[in-house]
Amino acid sequence: MKVAIGLPTTIPGARGDEVVEWARRAEAAGFSGLGTIDRLVYPNYESLVALGAAAAVTERIGLITSIAILPMRQNAALAAKQAATLQHLSGGRFLFGVAPGGRPDDFEAAGVPFENRGRRFEEMLDDMKRIWAGEERGFAGGVGPDVSDDPPTLILGGQVDAAFRRAAQYGDGWIAGGGLPEYFPPAIEKLEAAWREAGRDGEPRRLALTYFSLDDDPESQARKTIGNYYAFAADYADMVVASVAKGEDAVKERVRAFEDVGCDELIMFPASSSLEQVDRLAAAAL
Repeated sequence: MKVAIGLPTTIPGARGDEVVEWARRAEAAGFSGLGTIDRLVYPNYESLVALGAAAAVTERIGLITSIAILPMRQNAALAAKQAATLQHLSGGRFLFGVAPGGRPDDFEAAGVPFENRGRRFEEMLDDMKRIWAGEERGFAGGVGPDVSDDPPTLILGGQVDAAFRRAAQYGDGWIAGGGLPEYFPPAIEKLEAAWREAGRDGEPRRLALTYFSLDDDPESQARKTIGNYYAFAADYADMVVASVAKGEDAVKERVRAFEDVGCDELIMFPASSSLEQVDRLAAAAL
């Protein structure tokens, strides 16, 4: 199983130089990828822009939105162009994880209806796939840059049954969003069933994200940042904080557990933007 690390882009107060140096250190340490989490109404960095900065200072490490909220981005053509641009600039390292999203305030701030976002999500997925394949749209041809020979890897998130159908219809796999390892196998069963029903060849990619804290006071730090990020969800915020892998032994066990249940790549998101977290996670998880 590959182990990736999340950028500290959702940590309030994280500086730009910390994010860039985090990317450099993560590549040097041997992580498989750099992940981002998406929100609009929050003091976080925008996911695709942040990964563009990471791409500029790295050469090998993967770049992952895990996930980006696609329907709030208003139109498929612009999202497809941004993703294709990042794919080109990074030399083909971009994995575009997308999902419908679940926070009404993000959609309200974007000026996009929250209702029927699932239907619009599918329409945008279909449109992006056709754009990446080179479908012409105007006098100058297609919406470039041209990625028809090497489009971004498309991974879908979500827990409802439609999420697995969409992953099989449009994507290269599925990503679990922050759950514990024991919830992974039932979801993968649904993914594989949808994959077979869609007549897809090969195997879907199976990813997951989880949270960790190797800070001096991991409980307090996890509550301060990860708890704050999920505060909108009331009691669920406490559940997320409780699920954070706190300390070296817990991190090692979390990695082993996800590997045991068949995860292909685990993205571990930090509770702080301290650069020491990169080195500490590498020592514990790689």
